[in-house]
Amino acid sequence: MSKDHEYDTAPRKKKGATVIVWILMAMLILSLGGFGVTNFGTGITSIGSVGDREIDVNRYSRTLQQELAALGAQTGQNVTLEQARQFGLDRQVLQSLIATVAVENEADRIGISVGDARVAEELRGMQAFRGLDGTFDREAYRFVLERNNLSEAEFEQGLRDDLARSLLQGAVVGGFPAPHVLTDTLYAYVAERRGYSLLRLTEADLTDPLPEASDELLKAHYDANVAVFTRPEARRITYAALLPETLATTMAPDEAALRAAYDQRRAEFVQPERRLVERLVYPTAEEAAAAKARVDAGEGFEALVAARGLKLDDVDLGDVSREDLGAAAEAVFALTEPGIAGPVDTDLGPALFRVNAILSAQETTFEEAREQLAAELQQDAARRAIADQREAIDDALAGGATIEDIGREFAMTVATFDYVPGSEEPVAGYPAFREAAEAAAEGDYPELFELDDGGLATLRLDAIVPPAPIPFEEARDRVAEHWTASETAKALAGRAAAIRAEVEAGASLGAYGIVSVTTELARQGFVEDTPPGFVDTVFGMAEGEVRVIEGPGFTGVVRLDAITPAPAEGDEAEALKAAIAAQAEQALAQDGYALFTTALSDGAGITLNDAAINAVHAQFQ
Repeated sequence: MSKDHEYDTAPRKKKGATVIVWILMAMLILSLGGFGVTNFGTGITSIGSVGDREIDVNRYSRTLQQELAALGAQTGQNVTLEQARQFGLDRQVLQSLIATVAVENEADRIGISVGDARVAEELRGMQAFRGLDGTFDREAYRFVLERNNLSEAEFEQGLRDDLARSLLQGAVVGGFPAPHVLTDTLYAYVAERRGYSLLRLTEADLTDPLPEASDELLKAHYDANVAVFTRPEARRITYAALLPETLATTMAPDEAALRAAYDQRRAEFVQPERRLVERLVYPTAEEAAAAKARVDAGEGFEALVAARGLKLDDVDLGDVSREDLGAAAEAVFALTEPGIAGPVDTDLGPALFRVNAILSAQETTFEEAREQLAAELQQDAARRAIADQREAIDDALAGGATIEDIGREFAMTVATFDYVPGSEEPVAGYPAFREAAEAAAEGDYPELFELDDGGLATLRLDAIVPPAPIPFEEARDRVAEHWTASETAKALAGRAAAIRAEVEAGASLGAYGIVSVTTELARQGFVEDTPPGFVDTVFGMAEGEVRVIEGPGFTGVVRLDAITPAPAEGDEAEALKAAIAAQAEQALAQDGYALFTTALSDGAGITLNDAAINAVHAQFQ
């Protein structure tokens, strides 16, 4: 299609988004400009071919950049190509392009194509190319393509290829109905239910008390589980910190500033009476009056909202004051309890208002707010004072001052502790401190960094402290707790095994305690306060079977009472079968299309230019 063509007719509704459109839109959003699409070397135009179709070098570069950006969005940080290659991203992009080009090559071979009219229709439907009047704008079209280093001929040919490929792809993936046997089997599996009885055991269910925890028993338990009572490897950190909460206590609040802050935030401290209100607007006064009559006759407000094709969220105004409601204020605030007001003429038309709650006026006096305001002003003053000292502290560190030196000179808190993840040292609660502590190496010069509340800190790694057992005397209380938990779990397991044997011999499960009975448990269900795998265990049991189930802090005896097959009929059954069939068809279509593209690639032959691929990768360095 030449540049002389003008697409100035009214836009038509698109029949379906195409891959190249999304690639273009992604480039617009990411403002890629011409990144990575030029200077790959003299004469390099492709990174290879599939059959008679070349894999355009710019196409590979753009797709790779798009996937890098998507990976960065998922991880929340910039991802380099080298990092992405460790995940195999470059190979995934290449394989995807090979599959795409293989289909395009096959479309060429069998003569599938689309005409100019179809291409023009797609262009007219693209939002990126529309002007202020909502119709196709040639200047916008030209500008967008120029921003992305694309010629009109190149883009239109890509769009034409994409449409042709979509036709072939649709023909391939559209012929995979889900077999009834597969759908019925999956449905029977998913919709089956279990009924069970569960007896949870606690220490109170033990017939014999635990033995006395003597020092000999505890010492033996300590020796047998010494890994549990071993401190992990730690990083011995010396730090200096200047924190707003510490400095704030030295900042005397100014009375005039407190008064000014209160006056500035008066709307926060002095709130008029308010209402929680919903507004339902009608086209005419007659319709609004008829709706009010239906409410008076007992019809619910929710039914009126639904009849207008709306949801409650659509009509919710939240909490409003008289000033927010304008002409409707008098009617709404005349209500002394929740109810319906109106019809009232509004800027949007006649409306009914439902008042859901009345919020009384509230006033916090200056004296009542003074403590809060003083704390906030002190914090602000402390942050400013700390910021004023940053340059001086930086200069001192650059001049060779130690952490102890700057601590004395700038009245900073100085301390040494063994840092491990989850350390209780207050300063370790700051993410910036943790990051610096974990990155520090012995011999590094201390560097100043900012904390998220405006404080400043610097640190030094003094040593790596290897793992070491906590002395028994120091760990005795923990050892006692661990021993008690371990011995209780063993005793409960023995008690559960005995109950199971007696129940299997004919005893009632309810004779041993309170039994919770569940008549229907779904395979994807969840049972609170049970160990992982509980539901899977129940679904693996035979009807009437009794099992002991153990987990951290849990011991129980479960009996499977009933297996309820999936219902054969009903609206819910048909809906679930339809959903399963749709998923199965999608999976079959994806697998079929993958096999199709692999066969096309193998049949047409694949050639790759490693030098061109490396040239693209070099642009990302």
